[in-house]
Amino acid sequence: MSQGHVLVDETREKCILIGVITQTVTETQAVEYIDELEFLAETAGMYSEKRFFQKLAKPDSKTYLGSGKLEEVRMYINANNIGIAIFDDELSPSQLRNIEKVLEIRILDRNNLILNIFASRARTASAKTQVELAQMQYLLPRLTRMWTHLDREKGGIGMRSGAGETQIEVDRRLVQDKIAALQKKLKAIDKQKSVQRGNRGQLVRVALVGYTNAGKSTVMNMLSKSDVFAENKLFATLDTTVRKVVIENLPFLLADTVGFIRKLPHQLVDSFKSTLDEVRESDLMVHIVDISHPSFEDHYNVVCNTLTEIDKSDKPSIVVFNKVDAYTFIEKDEDDLTPKEQCNYSLDDLKKTWMSKLNDTDCVFISAIDKGNIEEFKSILYKKVKLIFQERYPYHNFLY
Repeated sequence: MSQGHVLVDETREKCILIGVITQTVTETQAVEYIDELEFLAETAGMYSEKRFFQKLAKPDSKTYLGSGKLEEVRMYINANNIGIAIFDDELSPSQLRNIEKVLEIRILDRNNLILNIFASRARTASAKTQVELAQMQYLLPRLTRMWTHLDREKGGIGMRSGAGETQIEVDRRLVQDKIAALQKKLKAIDKQKSVQRGNRGQLVRVALVGYTNAGKSTVMNMLSKSDVFAENKLFATLDTTVRKVVIENLPFLLADTVGFIRKLPHQLVDSFKSTLDEVRESDLMVHIVDISHPSFEDHYNVVCNTLTEIDKSDKPSIVVFNKVDAYTFIEKDEDDLTPKEQCNYSLDDLKKTWMSKLNDTDCVFISAIDKGNIEEFKSILYKKVKLIFQERYPYHNFLY
């Protein structure tokens, strides 16, 4: 049975989504995580038939779910002709093997699903190499349950194993050789990109960062008047795009980077080093946040935590709360004593919360689609870039 080759566009295959509610993941959070997993599945060309949750102190080390819940899932699969089960965590090789024995269908964990999406969206040689490396690193510890004849499978995630131990050892060596070759290729690509970055002159560098689908590419198109691919799907942009932007006769470089996501596979963080270098080497970061998303505060924190991991420097930044046109405000009745939810706060209310207290960080509310409040954003961006330029080239102040 094929494992890991998600069909995209040609067909919408039925899947089920599975998550756990634990001591560290509340029921509300679990639902939000599965919402995102469903969006990932849709991006990969599938549609969700049903969701399964189980309350556990922690996921079962052998089968992720308890035996009773796993049997319930199996019965539903058999009764409804389900082809794929997707788990909202990274499954260990033994968990994958044990679950597949019970369910007897294709099993994807969150990392595998994201890797498949990246593989389907990679366009340039750099992105394809980075994704393939991440896939090989994911595959290596799972060879005991997969066929991986790379000359025939072309680097795919693999199939259920029917080969003996000798074949597994051969496959392991093939994968290790492939990883070494890809790492060597990536080093050459990184070196080339480093030279390209060095050849961009002395312009100030600005990097757009944010959670996936926050609207970075739309902001890039709006500022640079270019036509960077933008779509309402996760990971629409994998390759870094750099454009020269001029605001009030002040030129600077603007880079659109790959979106972050909760539980981003560490293989992707490692392999997309050259993309993240655009963030590390930037002079100013513009953090785009989709304020219309119910979990925008969590998304903001995920990006901030990831940025802290990859870039320890304390560079200036601007927080841009995008998609105000899509924000939904629901006013509560006076006699409704239930706690307020995010949607019960107006944008004016939100602006007075923690957003107004960001340490030395300008924040602005815009709609990149409707061009709402764009001039204020451009003014803040111009002042930040100008200040960096003046500090770097004090004798050129007269130009701007």
